[in-house]
Amino acid sequence: MIQQATFLFISGAEIAFILFIAIMVFGADKLPEIARGLGKGMRTLKDATNDIKHEITKSAENSGIDTSIVDDVKKEIAEIKDDVEDFSGSVKRKP
Repeated sequence: MIQQATFLFISGAEIAFILFIAIMVFGADKLPEIARGLGKGMRTLKDATNDIKHEITKSAENSGIDTSIVDDVKKEIAEIKDDVEDFSGSVKRKP
């Protein structure tokens, strides 16, 4: 039986409970500020990761290392993903 994937395997009731606890601990006026800080932190982490990837790719190209295999792997993964989505599209249950 194929189940629908949920965000971090947490149900809606569990998310609501976590939000309730967060409001009780931090207060409703502090939650937007905390969420904004978390968002900025996640964005900074994503930007740093992208910068590292770019630097590694640039260094590999400057050293003469063949990076075309990465494109081939990405292409194969995309094809497999499409095949799985085509197959699972007919299997998924409608809520």
